[in-house]
Amino acid sequence: MVKNEMKYETGGIMKNLDISIKRYIMPSIHQEGWKFVGIFAAIAALLGALFYPLGWVGAVLTVWCYYFFRDPERVTPEGDDKIISPADGIVQMITKVKAPEELEMGNEEYTRVSVFMSVFNVHVNRTPIAGKIKKTVYVPGKFLNATLDKASKDNERQLFHLETKNGKKDIVFVQIAGLIARRILCEVAEGQELKTGERFGLIRFGSRLDVYLPKGVEPQVCVGQTMVAGESLIARITGDQEKTEGVIR
Repeated sequence: MVKNEMKYETGGIMKNLDISIKRYIMPSIHQEGWKFVGIFAAIAALLGALFYPLGWVGAVLTVWCYYFFRDPERVTPEGDDKIISPADGIVQMITKVKAPEELEMGNEEYTRVSVFMSVFNVHVNRTPIAGKIKKTVYVPGKFLNATLDKASKDNERQLFHLETKNGKKDIVFVQIAGLIARRILCEVAEGQELKTGERFGLIRFGSRLDVYLPKGVEPQVCVGQTMVAGESLIARITGDQEKTEGVIR
């Protein structure tokens, strides 16, 4: 009896260790990253041949490049009413605005939740809620600091208008390029059905994701809060909750 309990506990430890390795130590990476890892590795080898200590610098940068493109598994909460963060990072601002004019959604007011990604965050983006992509629009633009409010109008960006699974609410989410980011990768198309937490693209080398919540849906996050893509709850589409206030402790 004791041996069986020990075996069960050991199995649990090994399972948790396997999950930790896949998520934090040796996660898989997005296919977009392999060519960059190869370039960084080649440069590291060249630097090492020229001057040995520089090879170690190149090796460190190669590891950083690998981790930049990492694509770990995530545990997405079930339920068609949940709006989940599409990006890792910090909630940088929450404000009342209209939907992007390029999507032609009228003058209805939305609550925009902006999640800022640093160069150390996972940059694979995930669908905030299950539904059908009604419209996507790519907008070329500038590469201003993504923490600025005007980045939502001036910067290069990819817009998505999604009809939720029950068809009662529409939400918008936007990939925004930043000061360092120079490429937005979109991997979905209009008419495509997506699940909550499903991967839909990435932004290369830091930036921002905006989620526009429809009227009556209050955010369940606060400015300064850390978000995990595909896991952290932003709001419930049912809109039956009050706005959340945060306290720094």
